[in-house]
Amino acid sequence: MKAFLLLFLILILVVVIAGAVRRGSAAREQRRLADARAEAQRWYERLGGQLMNLHGDEPAARQALADAGERYNAAGGQLQQAASVRQFELARESALEGLAYARAARVAMGLDPGPELPPLAAARGAGELTREREVNVQGHRYRAGPQPGPATPYYYPGGRVQGRPVPSGWYSTPVWGTALGAGAGVLGGMLIFDALFSPEFGDMGYDGMDQAGDFGGGDFGGGDFGGGDFGGGDFGGGDF
Repeated sequence: MKAFLLLFLILILVVVIAGAVRRGSAAREQRRLADARAEAQRWYERLGGQLMNLHGDEPAARQALADAGERYNAAGGQLQQAASVRQFELARESALEGLAYARAARVAMGLDPGPELPPLAAARGAGELTREREVNVQGHRYRAGPQPGPATPYYYPGGRVQGRPVPSGWYSTPVWGTALGAGAGVLGGMLIFDALFSPEFGDMGYDGMDQAGDFGGGDFGGGDFGGGDFGGGDFGGGDF
């Protein structure tokens, strides 16, 4: 009888401990969820405040503010539907992207850009433009540089397009959108990136056809482009 009572008490103790562990785990998850929600909401509200107070007439500022507004709407939709820590993190990222565009708009208007923002996850390792580049691709001129101007009114906060790192900076056309498209648009966008960011072909004409050797397996595949100047030299810590 005593053995039975002892076993019964042990079982009750096990059940109590298991319940406490489950409750503690659920409480921790709820705290993580609440923290992630508050963090995303904080950046979302900050972006909303920026959009209410910024108004620019310059083409570069107008475009950057339009992009910031698009990210604000995206972040709002994500916040409404978020039900997990990961989903709130994605909403936070969208809000931070919007703030990067708002910061770019302030630069275009000649205003103080304000405090630095947390780094964007999507832009990690992409680098930034530090000097102007101009190339000819398939009969069209493309420019990119670190500052906005009449010829470079499109800001990009940095990221990866079709797996390729594209540095933050100002561009003559939003070629990253073309490269995310389908068919010939992808090829055209990739050729533009190759020309703009390769030390071999930057500041030179590039028709996208007669450089097949370098593109396939030489400087582009694994030399200057893949792991030398592009990966850790001019792109990572030098010119870009």
